[in-house]
Amino acid sequence: MVALRALVAAGIEVPLVVTRPDRRRGRGGDLTPSPVKAAALDLGLAVSDRVADTLDVGVELGVVVAYGRIISRTVLEALPMVNVHFSLLPRWRGAAPVERAVLAGDSDTGVCLMALEEGLDTGGVYHRATTPIDENEPVGVLRARLADMGAKLLVDALGAGLGETVPQHGEATYAAKIDPGELRLEWTQPAAQLARLVRVGRAWTLWRGKRLLVAGAEVVPGEAPEGSHPGQLIDDTVVTGDGRLRLLRVQPEGRALQSGVEWLRGARPGSGATLGS
Repeated sequence: MVALRALVAAGIEVPLVVTRPDRRRGRGGDLTPSPVKAAALDLGLAVSDRVADTLDVGVELGVVVAYGRIISRTVLEALPMVNVHFSLLPRWRGAAPVERAVLAGDSDTGVCLMALEEGLDTGGVYHRATTPIDENEPVGVLRARLADMGAKLLVDALGAGLGETVPQHGEATYAAKIDPGELRLEWTQPAAQLARLVRVGRAWTLWRGKRLLVAGAEVVPGEAPEGSHPGQLIDDTVVTGDGRLRLLRVQPEGRALQSGVEWLRGARPGSGATLGS
């Protein structure tokens, strides 16, 4: 949506926007448009859910941003496309580059404007921009920052001319979609790794047999007390494989988001109480 609004604001003609079909939501099953479609309609743009429709509107270039579907060779042979990808290719090709960069503890990431081809994010790169990853930055905040960077990179490149691509160099890594099972907090892991998982979003553990989402956490300096065990609650912290993690924001099943301290007041864990089961 950020790139779309940036293109329109820059006066670049957008004859057609392609996004996913409307989905049924809520108890009434009413059809709901994607956020991209809603934004496009608000801007007075035509919308379709078929990529092949781009071949019928006389465009010279297609722009792809987080589309999430394979575009057929037939379309790519008829219409050149550029992809705004949120990583420093060839590192983190694939569906979840922002999440994988955070989970891996990468110090930097960025945006690549690349030529779209049949391979998975294998095309040559027109332009790239780099940015550091703050060690406390949630994925949602980082993604929003990358969206702004990508929109500027795209508009500037289209205004000046794309130029030639540069082949990707270096070892390729792949950013598979995050599986919900990966988001379970295994308290035997290091505190820093668990904190990264929380930054990805929807991290969870079990408390008395029910899910407890952990929406905010921070590493506590120093070692855990002698005799403690992973998952053990000590005040508003949890013992991990190499230290402790402080619970800043949590959400018990069926309840609202709350501070860790507030949750503990209501949960009343006894001495030695353990998360994870």
